[in-house]
Amino acid sequence: MRNIVLFIRRFFTLVVFLILQGFGLAILVNYNKTYQAVFASSANELTGRIDKQYNDVDYFFHLKETNRQLAEENSRLRNQLASNFGDKDSSTVKHLDTLYRDTVGRVRLFTWLPAKVVNNAVNEENNYITLHRGTNQGVTKDMAVVGPDGIVGRVIMSSANFCRVMSLLNRNSKVSAMLKKGFYTGILEWDGADPSYLTLRGISKSAQAQKGDTVLTSNLSGNFPPGLMVGTVAAVQADQASNFYTLKIKSATNFFNLQYAYLVQNEAWGEQKALEAQTPKNQ
Repeated sequence: MRNIVLFIRRFFTLVVFLILQGFGLAILVNYNKTYQAVFASSANELTGRIDKQYNDVDYFFHLKETNRQLAEENSRLRNQLASNFGDKDSSTVKHLDTLYRDTVGRVRLFTWLPAKVVNNAVNEENNYITLHRGTNQGVTKDMAVVGPDGIVGRVIMSSANFCRVMSLLNRNSKVSAMLKKGFYTGILEWDGADPSYLTLRGISKSAQAQKGDTVLTSNLSGNFPPGLMVGTVAAVQADQASNFYTLKIKSATNFFNLQYAYLVQNEAWGEQKALEAQTPKNQ
């Protein structure tokens, strides 16, 4: 208290001057419309800048929740895409279809489920990703995994609330992919070198592949919906001993900063695999 009194006594003249100055400015602004307009404009500019800084800080601390909401919204929108449905069957139906049908009779082919990435490796020859979704949420083996920009891998095992994904950056990963131009199909692999690039083998030379061509998942991908982004052709190498190209593909997915992904269930994949497994070997 004594220090406050000493401070006031020492700066009494300055304090009185500042008070009178403020009082004078208040009178000037209140009784002069020109100064009122200037003051209001300056005050709005100042408060606007303060609000913007506050909102930027607040937005930063809510990024996690914002990303979660966006992932769920994207999942809902992806589930409504026409490519997830087949056309209504006009033939005679003699039994109920076990697959989900919408109100116009279309059969759902693919279901999307958002998931948070909780572990991700990119520096090994065989890399894996862990997602915070498991059997309690409907995850099953061989479900496709897709990122915001392109495909990521497939589920190889799951627990109650987590699943393990074989990344495309795995020497054992093989996915059927095609050139968007001409629909020429090959096998997508990884050579274990650069995590930004994949290898597409078995593309016929008649495709006349060029640098910059788009690569998508093919109709033969099975667990992956066809037409998903894989990447773009970065280099074309012609195999002199065969009639095929080996293409270097710039991956659309950036595996270094992957935060969210989508688990995709092909509702007819199990039936297709079971039928193919029963095909006689000698026929």
